Amino acid sequence: MESTFLLIVEIIGTLAFAISGIRLAAVKKFDWFGAYIVGLVTAIGGGTIRDLFLSTTPFWMLNNWYLVVTAIALILVIIFKKFLVRLDHTVFIFDTIGLALFMVIGMQKSLDFGFPMWVAIIMGTITGAFGGVLRDILINEEPLIFRKEVYATACIAGGLSYWLIYFLGGSTMLQQITCAGIIILIRVLSVIYNWRLPVLGNDNNNSTND
Repeated sequence: MESTFLLIVEIIGTLAFAISGIRLAAVKKFDWFGAYIVGLVTAIGGGTIRDLFLSTTPFWMLNNWYLVVTAIALILVIIFKKFLVRLDHTVFIFDTIGLALFMVIGMQKSLDFGFPMWVAIIMGTITGAFGGVLRDILINEEPLIFRKEVYATACIAGGLSYWLIYFLGGSTMLQQITCAGIIILIRVLSVIYNWRLPVLGNDNNNSTND
């Protein structure tokens, strides 16, 4: 039951992240191959970095369905291009879903490898956020994780909720659902209420020199 649930989570997360990457590549007017590569890197980038840290074979090298799911994402964007590319909030939706689900996958894999919870939170954040970093680099955009927007912070909050449910004796599935739900909730609220992290900069940038 749990393994089936995680498989469904991983497929949905892969599809969501791939669509977010391909959608942005379409906005940048990439060709189909270029868009596919951006979508694939978005979907597998964070997990690849995680697996390198965990000293294990990158997950996508053990199963070719990640390539197939990315191809399906490309086809969906091609078919529904007018809808997906035109609306700005679509990339937010797919990116948020991918972020939440991949955070869960990254945490669970790290725990399965015997690492403590605090390491799992870091690995989960890398899994969820760094595919988007690589995506933004490929399309020549400032990575979303480094902007004022609440992004990786949402992952950390979700990871802490996972930890809390664990200490309270909740089931693994409840931990995973709570973690993903908290991330999605924080991301949605941050947009509705315009939550932003403070910017590290010079407060005197606007002052003039005598």
